Amino acid sequence: MHTTDPPGGTPQRNDARTNRRRILAAARRKLRDDPDASLDSIAQAAGVARRTLYGHFANRQALIAELAQEAARAIHQAFAATRVPGTDPLEAMARMALAAWEVGDQYRVLISLGRHHPGEEAIRATLAPAREETIAAIRRGQHDGVFADHVPAPVLAQALEALMLALAAENTASTWADPTGEAAATACLVAAGVAPQIASRRVRAVSHGHAIPPGR
Repeated sequence: MHTTDPPGGTPQRNDARTNRRRILAAARRKLRDDPDASLDSIAQAAGVARRTLYGHFANRQALIAELAQEAARAIHQAFAATRVPGTDPLEAMARMALAAWEVGDQYRVLISLGRHHPGEEAIRATLAPAREETIAAIRRGQHDGVFADHVPAPVLAQALEALMLALAAENTASTWADPTGEAAATACLVAAGVAPQIASRRVRAVSHGHAIPPGR
């Protein structure tokens, strides 16, 4: 059946949808590595004309807002899947690290923008629940003696976030491959003060859906 576009509407052709996806993908890559990337450089990376980019996004802020919303959905969905009642701090941290790895690009974009653009309150608000969840798990682990307590939980959380970002950058650059995120999650637990053998065992168990009693 033939359909027509509504009066005054803009046809949403396949090429327009493709261009939009290309622009968002290019923006994600560029802003992840350079939070100050210009719209011109994003358009060039996407292989579209500048006017085409502006046809989808009126300004840089509109583009960033859509990326933030896209990333927020991915992060919230990934972290929601990690919440299992009764898990100990080691399993909780392993689950969160693996979830962060799964949505690595989106996570890195939000953190990069939030750090370099102090005015991006909405971005920091988007990241806040995940960060608070990480801090809570670290505090529980410090209380139970499974995580190092030489620095406060919020400081340790920031350090672990920076570690995960650095590992994700190396993975993206193909200088080191960790497709499942198990190595990165293990490194995260070790940096939190967990013995390497225990960290590796717990991460593998979580990754493969196996149960291991706490402390082993």
